[in-house]
Amino acid sequence: MKRYLTMTALAAVAATGIGYWMSQNASTPQLPALVGAAQAAEGHEVVEMTLGSPDAKVQVIEYASFTCGHCANFEKTVFQEIRKNYIDTNKIGFTFRDVYFDRPGLWASMVARCDPMRYFGVQHLLMDDISAWASGEPAQIADNLRKVGRKAGLTDEKVDACLQDADMAQTLYAWWEANSEEHDINSTPSFIINGEKYSNMSYADFSKLLDEKLAE
Repeated sequence: MKRYLTMTALAAVAATGIGYWMSQNASTPQLPALVGAAQAAEGHEVVEMTLGSPDAKVQVIEYASFTCGHCANFEKTVFQEIRKNYIDTNKIGFTFRDVYFDRPGLWASMVARCDPMRYFGVQHLLMDDISAWASGEPAQIADNLRKVGRKAGLTDEKVDACLQDADMAQTLYAWWEANSEEHDINSTPSFIINGEKYSNMSYADFSKLLDEKLAE
């Protein structure tokens, strides 16, 4: 289970300001570092990524990092059953919220959010094999993310533009910090179900909990 960075570590990362992680490869996009909420850019809006019914009596929020192995396992196994039995049948609403424990996780989110209509397709590709894209120097990760983007129908130019959007990076990080504080998120995956926080669980436990909430 992926643990949240300490406040000291976050402060050290935020101290880099809105600077970039530059590659020696001139063709590699400039990659934003993590930044603090105080530096959030104006004029950018974060789109909530939701599935199912927004009017259902049970609402689930999943907090997950694109570099979290447990999150990937949940997406491949438990979530598929939840989607089939609860989301696609509109019994519940399900919202995904990205968590930024590290720079690759932020960069992956920026690519996934390049086109909101393609978010879930990119998410699936990223979670399918984290090691295939998240390892190496920033230049290599950027190239790997281009490959993921191409599979999802995004052009290299579109991916590069999204990766270079420092204002959006600031807005996303500020959004994550606010969410983390509101729901006390310190590990992933974490779930907020009708306002209550839960940790990772099996499909059997998750479906039992959802059935109990639906019966209330």
